[in-house]
Amino acid sequence: MYATPIFRAAGLDPNGVSIYIVSDNSLNAFVAGGQKLFINTGLLLKAETPEQVIGVVAHETGHISGGHLSRVHDQLRNASAISILSTIAGVAAGVAAGRSDVGTAAILGGQNVATRNFLAYSRTQESSADQAGVKYLTEAGISSRGMLEFMQTLEGQELLSTASQDPYLRSHPLTVERVDFLENYVSNSSLKDAKVSPDMYERHARMRAKLFAFTSHIQNTMRTYPESDTSIAARYARSIAYYRDSQLEPALEIVEGLIAEEPSNPYFEELKGQILLEFGRARDAIPPLQKSAELSNGAPLIRLLLAHAMIETGDEAYLAPAKENLIGVLSRERGNASAWRFRAIVENRLGNEGEASLSQAEYSLLTGDRQAASYHAVQADRKLEKGTATWVRAQDILQATNPDGVPGKDAAN
Repeated sequence: MYATPIFRAAGLDPNGVSIYIVSDNSLNAFVAGGQKLFINTGLLLKAETPEQVIGVVAHETGHISGGHLSRVHDQLRNASAISILSTIAGVAAGVAAGRSDVGTAAILGGQNVATRNFLAYSRTQESSADQAGVKYLTEAGISSRGMLEFMQTLEGQELLSTASQDPYLRSHPLTVERVDFLENYVSNSSLKDAKVSPDMYERHARMRAKLFAFTSHIQNTMRTYPESDTSIAARYARSIAYYRDSQLEPALEIVEGLIAEEPSNPYFEELKGQILLEFGRARDAIPPLQKSAELSNGAPLIRLLLAHAMIETGDEAYLAPAKENLIGVLSRERGNASAWRFRAIVENRLGNEGEASLSQAEYSLLTGDRQAASYHAVQADRKLEKGTATWVRAQDILQATNPDGVPGKDAAN
C-alpha cells in the first residue's frame, strides 16, 4: 500500500520490485540486488504515520533509479533474498512467518542488516536520492513531510557513537544540508499539509499493531493495546497476543468478532486459520484460509499457509489442491523457499520422485546450501524425463552449483 504510487511515479513496474520485511528491531531500510527493497520491522513500528514509511520508500526508490551501488547490486542481482541477507549480515537468514498484506513480502531473519561498508552511500548519492524521492512524492500527490520527519528522527543520533546509531544512519549519512533541503522543500510545497486517506491511516495502525503483537511479549502488547482500547487495531493485536501465549479461546473469540465486523477482510480470516493450524486443528483451518485466499485474490503467503494446512491434515485428498496452491505461489514468487520445501513434501507423497528431488534442490539453492542443492539436482537428473522443462532446470542447478562439472554424473547416467 505504501510503494505502488512511488514506483509508478519513478517509472518502475510495481510488480518488478520485490519488497521484503526483515525481522529486525533496528530502524533500517535498504536496496540490494537491483530491485529488491528491504524494510526492517523496527522502521515500520517506529513510523508513526504512513507518510513516513512512504517517504523512506521514495528515498530508496531514488537509489534504485539512480543506480547507486550498481557494482554491489550487480553482484547480488540474481541472489535470493536469503542469500542477500546472509551476505550483508554475515549470518544465515531464516524465513519466518510472513505478512500477507505486503505483496511479495516474506519476513526474513537478520541481525544489524546493511551495516557493512559496501552498502554505505556517499553524501552525493544521498542528496540525489532525496531530490528524486521528493519528486516522486510530488508526482504521486503525497506530501514530503513524512520524509522530513523521518530524517529529523535520525538527526538526534548524529552525536551518538556508531554502535549506538540505527543502521540506517550508518549506511545513509545524514547532513545538515539534507535536512535543510527537505525543510525548504516542504515549506514551499503546495502539498505540505496534504495527508493520505483515512483508510491508509487505519491500515497503517493495523499493520503496526500486527507487527507489535507478533514481535513483543504478551505483557507489552496488553499494556500498549489495553482492553479499554476497543479499536480494530487494538483487538487485532490482542488476538495475536493471546494466540502467541497459547490462549486459544480468547484469541479465537476476538478474531471471530473482527470477522463478523469486517466479513470481507482477508487478513482476519487468515489469522483465524493460522491460529487453528498452530493449535493442531489443520482441517478446521482450511475453510477460513480458503476464504482468505479468495478475498485476497490469491495472495501468495496466504495460499502458502493454506497449502501447509492441507499437508498437515495427512489426508491424501488434499495433496492435489495443496500442489495447485503451491504452484500458484511459485508462479508469483519463484524465490519463496518455504513453497519449494512444501512442494517437495507434496511431490514425494504423490510419488513424483523426480519433482520432489527438483523441489528440494530449489529449496536448498535458495537457502544457500549448494552441496545439498547439487545432490538433489543429481537425483532429479536421474529421475526426470530427459528434455523436459523440469529436467532442464535440474541441469541449470547442477551448472550453478558445479561450474566445473559434476564428478561422476555422466558415468551415473
